[in-house]
Amino acid sequence: MEMGPATQGGPDHGAAHAGQPGRRRFLGACTGLGLASVTAAACDASTPTHEHSPAASSHRPEAERDRSGTPDWRITSRGPAPAVAGYADRVSVTPGEECGLYVSTTASSFRVSAFRVGWYGGTQARLVWSSKPVRGRAQPEPRFLPDTRTVRADWPRTLTFGTAGWPEGAYLLRLEADSGHQRYIPLIVRSAQGTGRTVLIHAPATWQAYNRWGGYSLYAGASGAYATRSLAVSFDRPYDADGAEKFMVYERAAVVLAERLGIPLAYTTGMDMHRDPEVLRGATAVVCLGHDEYWTPEQRRHVTQARDAGTNVVFLGANTCFRRVRIEQGRTQPDRTVVCYKSSVGADPFYTTKPALVTTDFRQAPAPDPESSLTGVLYEGYPTDAPYVVHAADHWLYEGTGVRPGDGFAHLVGVEYDRVTPAAPVPEPLEITAHSPLVCGGRRSHSDSAYYTAAGGAGVFATGTMRWVEALMAGTPDGGRDHGMDARTRAFVTRTTENALRAFAQGPAAHHRPAARPNTSELYKTRT
Repeated sequence: MEMGPATQGGPDHGAAHAGQPGRRRFLGACTGLGLASVTAAACDASTPTHEHSPAASSHRPEAERDRSGTPDWRITSRGPAPAVAGYADRVSVTPGEECGLYVSTTASSFRVSAFRVGWYGGTQARLVWSSKPVRGRAQPEPRFLPDTRTVRADWPRTLTFGTAGWPEGAYLLRLEADSGHQRYIPLIVRSAQGTGRTVLIHAPATWQAYNRWGGYSLYAGASGAYATRSLAVSFDRPYDADGAEKFMVYERAAVVLAERLGIPLAYTTGMDMHRDPEVLRGATAVVCLGHDEYWTPEQRRHVTQARDAGTNVVFLGANTCFRRVRIEQGRTQPDRTVVCYKSSVGADPFYTTKPALVTTDFRQAPAPDPESSLTGVLYEGYPTDAPYVVHAADHWLYEGTGVRPGDGFAHLVGVEYDRVTPAAPVPEPLEITAHSPLVCGGRRSHSDSAYYTAAGGAGVFATGTMRWVEALMAGTPDGGRDHGMDARTRAFVTRTTENALRAFAQGPAAHHRPAARPNTSELYKTRT
């Protein structure tokens, strides 16, 4: 929804809502539901440089956790926005595929370092490749497309590199200007096959929706007003802030944990799953990370089909699968534009011709299809800050945590939340495992964690709070947005996540874990 890290203490979330018509911070009504509620040698950057990486280890991703890491992978100085920034010509590559970078910098030269994110004995990343110095240049001003208020950099390519030998996984490409300033470019080296593996789904469509580089996002225009927001956003531009903020806050810690466990992993993105579901075939589990709001109907259909075939699903956040989007052509390549008209749905060119592809909330007309039929929970509102309250303390998900009914974990629920909503379509049997009282927009409600089992044997767990992945870093030097969450909360969330990932890696959860115990009617005797 309108939530991002900046809503938790930064400026952009407030701007996202400014002047937004028809949206309440507490979503009490749902249309259609009736709810009350590079050998890159020194060169002229105007001339593309072509590079193939040196041979690297081809270990499977799960074996990477045992390799030595590289402590110096974090950004130490961002500098001003023009200091250095860039973008890649694709959100993911297969191992060995080439990738182009488009870089603008006020420095005379820069380097690129590729860090693979993982456990690595606690170091959390490993250097896989680095370029030689590349001559820097300040790129032209971006292009503005007035019909959809889309910003595109459309820069000339700066360099090309190969990924031969790069292990599958999540990567941070760090641009390092000779001025000392740095920015990230995220890149996923995706898996072609996921049979027998847990598939981590990264969410670049959501990253891009919140990206304000060039002054426009799907939430606000240059003035900060919702009415002047983009109706389509392009991957042909850098990300704002450090270049990988959404990945760093909502995804990285879950990747590190999954790799530490040593379970077989596969990597993909929602963009890739939109066009090709092959990686889901035979997968033991699918993991949707901390903020995965923007889905195409194709992605949703493919994940649902995998669930129905016995693939377990974990939703480690809230507000998942809330917005229906289209992925369209960029300047020179397909799948480079995320389209979402939201409340301007009547202006969507597909409104009368292809209603199932109209870009608004999944639950809204003209083709309402609430996300709860997949997730088990329904997004309700923001902002809130509340304790996470355990209800079914004896559930297998909480084994080893030592919790008792009613135990709470301060600040774990926020800033957006989901709940089990009786009037919404919900799979059965479904069990609410945590039932957390809260206040949002002056109204009392609850956030729910929920577990259900599908007919094909799959288990599905939704945390119901967007802070879940952030809590994996609470009380550590990386927990800069931990909202007051402490080490006790980190230990609880870590163990619960481990329980889910280990169990789901064993195959359909209904075949080896206790069934869900329906309790919605008990907890929601009246609507709250």
